[in-house]
Amino acid sequence: MATIDECRTALEKLAQNMRGADGDVRAATAIERTVTCRITDLDVTFSGRMTGGAIEVDDVRPGPPAEKAQIRLTMTGDDLVALVAGELNFAKAWGSGRVKLEAGFRDLLSLRKLL
Repeated sequence: MATIDECRTALEKLAQNMRGADGDVRAATAIERTVTCRITDLDVTFSGRMTGGAIEVDDVRPGPPAEKAQIRLTMTGDDLVALVAGELNFAKAWGSGRVKLEAGFRDLLSLRKLL
């Protein structure tokens, strides 16, 4: 089972990857939104913002998110680490229910380029 530190490191790596993206992926990450990533097996939520083409984590709290973010991810720590490492395909994980992504319709249209 992934630790909180491993999940934080994975989110930092994701932010680096997003900053270095080009083309459609860069355009998809250029939105300004609040974001939460709920790690179910650790019972923690990372909260922050998608800004400047990357995710900035501001807070880590036990339990579910305190507020409803505009973009909400839910998964296990192992799945987060595997996704960022390229070992788990996001679209397949999302389709099978291993990863949940909730957002407004317009945000989902923008984020589809990342999938």
